[in-house]
Amino acid sequence: MNTKIKVADLPTFDPARYLRDDEDIAAYLTQVIEEGDAGELAQALGVAARARGMTQIAQSAGIGRESLYKALRADASPRFETIAKVCKALGVRLVVQTDHVV
Repeated sequence: MNTKIKVADLPTFDPARYLRDDEDIAAYLTQVIEEGDAGELAQALGVAARARGMTQIAQSAGIGRESLYKALRADASPRFETIAKVCKALGVRLVVQTDHVV
């Protein structure tokens, strides 16, 4: 029997479920940064924060939880200060390096 599945019946994909440790979060954020979309970075930081616990990250970053949700939406343009605070709370850092392959 050929059963059809409606798209609406499929589960929503949540990448936060797959970010189990610091290495997963760092790899995920690195991939997003390499793609170069600032909105995606804000959203990816939000996903990482949800994986760790938004309340905990908000407290560690010194930002209100609701403000953090707003700042880390895909259509948001968070200030660098906010991104830096969230990265510190997540235990990751942004690193600049040359693009030269050795």
